[in-house]
Amino acid sequence: MTSLWLDRSAPVDSDPFEDEVEYDLAIAGAGLTGLVTGLLFARAGMRVVILEARAVGAAATGNTTAKLSLLQGSHLSEMLRHTSLATARAYVDGNREGQSWLLRYCEDHDVPVQRRTAFSYASTPGGVERVTEEYRAGLSLGLDVTREASLDVPFPAYGAVALVDQAQFDPMAVLRQLAADFRGHGGRLVQGVRVLRVRPGSPSTVTTTRGAVYAEKVVLATGTPFMDRGLYFAKQEAHRSYALAFRVPGALPDGMYLSVDSPTRSVRTTPVDGEERLLVGGNGHPVGRHPSPLSLVEDLTRWTREYFPGAERTHSWSAQDYRPAGRVPFTGWLPRSRGHVFFASGYDKWGMTNAVASSLTLAADILGGNLPWARKLHRRVTTPADVGSFLGANAAVGVAAVRGYLGAWSTPRPSSAPAEGHGLVSHDRLRPVGLSTADGVSCTVSAMCPHLGGVLAWNDAELSWDCPLHGSRFSAEGRLLDGPATRDLRRLA
Repeated sequence: MTSLWLDRSAPVDSDPFEDEVEYDLAIAGAGLTGLVTGLLFARAGMRVVILEARAVGAAATGNTTAKLSLLQGSHLSEMLRHTSLATARAYVDGNREGQSWLLRYCEDHDVPVQRRTAFSYASTPGGVERVTEEYRAGLSLGLDVTREASLDVPFPAYGAVALVDQAQFDPMAVLRQLAADFRGHGGRLVQGVRVLRVRPGSPSTVTTTRGAVYAEKVVLATGTPFMDRGLYFAKQEAHRSYALAFRVPGALPDGMYLSVDSPTRSVRTTPVDGEERLLVGGNGHPVGRHPSPLSLVEDLTRWTREYFPGAERTHSWSAQDYRPAGRVPFTGWLPRSRGHVFFASGYDKWGMTNAVASSLTLAADILGGNLPWARKLHRRVTTPADVGSFLGANAAVGVAAVRGYLGAWSTPRPSSAPAEGHGLVSHDRLRPVGLSTADGVSCTVSAMCPHLGGVLAWNDAELSWDCPLHGSRFSAEGRLLDGPATRDLRRLA
């Protein structure tokens, strides 16, 4: 599964890794957060290195639907159930500043942007009340939202909230420009090098798969922090969602649409070589806890062809996002790091605005600056709703852990390899093992996540092993794809 953005993007230039070099700032992760943060510090004259395990945009940013919007489905009304009005206003102020920064950057560097109206719509009659709640939330948070009784779209819509003059773009076009700008300011961008651990200090030691570097400050821009200090893996839930691109005959709706009810449907268009492609996304679920992600991709395809006759699918892909218990991202210094290690996480599928807001926050925290909204977000109070969400999420983790072990022990080990595209978890004595066949290669790996020992589940859409506890993912051969795990699975055969 390759996104439309990554499929059309030329490789981004990389610098060689230099062992035992000291920097002012080291950043793990070359998505939007990592590159904007790196550019801000490089512009300030600091020596900065960005270390990316795979390639620029390989994780969330290169697999997003890339909506740069302050209207975010039903996110604002959900946030108000968890936090105070003042905190929610600070969140919107930060998102507005992040949006403005990125729009200015794209304009200054000739990165194409399409201005669109964003719609949060009800796909069923039962979703109308949620539309009303989102409308009221938007007004209370200072957004110029309007109510729409109906939409001129071919799919079911029972009213919507609208916010004009929002934006969309090709995220890889933005990342390519940021990477070039960062390197032009003296920053070093090293791809294919994974950060394994950080020992905080002055300087901190950053150990990678290629050696070690040293830095006065370290930023973890890796989706979720792989250092367990602060237990952020338990304070947010990893979600996987899906997106498809289509050629469609005839006219297409010209807004950005996101349903407020389930199953989620995200709809937008994008220009590709002189034609408009349709992008449809949704069907999100906690990582490792759906029996067949492939069926969710097929469901999105059926839905699209039902309401857009003649649609021809050209790409399918998925993304991983992290939902914090309080629905507000985490940005700041990592506990017990003595002020040397910082991180940003928990964007809950709204990384285009939140990534830049987090980068601006980190720059203010480290370089000094006055961002009232960032100060307010740093000081937000944990509410009973946050606690309830945290307990519910971690109860689900406990259920998934028990179910995984029971499933492994109750599944007999087959006498032959699984069929192409299939995988299963069985056991070898008392240890869970995963058997799969992908791209003609059959192999057996340890089915225990090296993070906290969760039993992995087979993902039949992406041919990967996914952890239902905290979202770590591995290729069929056991290569680490997503954290908080920091090492590969043990290959057994």
